[in-house]
Amino acid sequence: MKELLHDIDQWHANGNKVAIATVVKVEGSAPRPVGAAMAVSSAGDLAGSVSGGCVETAVFDEAQEVIKSGRPKLLRYGITDEMAWDVGLACGGTIEVFVEPVAIDIE
Repeated sequence: MKELLHDIDQWHANGNKVAIATVVKVEGSAPRPVGAAMAVSSAGDLAGSVSGGCVETAVFDEAQEVIKSGRPKLLRYGITDEMAWDVGLACGGTIEVFVEPVAIDIE
């Protein structure tokens, strides 16, 4: 998360809103561990990673909705190891990702 702070500060300085997505639970195999984070700006910028591939795109889209609504979401994505190999993914498993808006009040 610490590595995202510079990007978040820059985006806020440019007048953009931000959401943070964090992996909060992993069942089975997953490309990123609990605590992995991704920041998304209202301008469409992205920093960090929570998974990869189509899951990351889906989380990005959900983060845009969280930015607009101001309401956090808990997301769950899963696939069996057998299905993962069939569609060309490296691993199966299930992840839960918490997406929340970032509020910064600087005086």
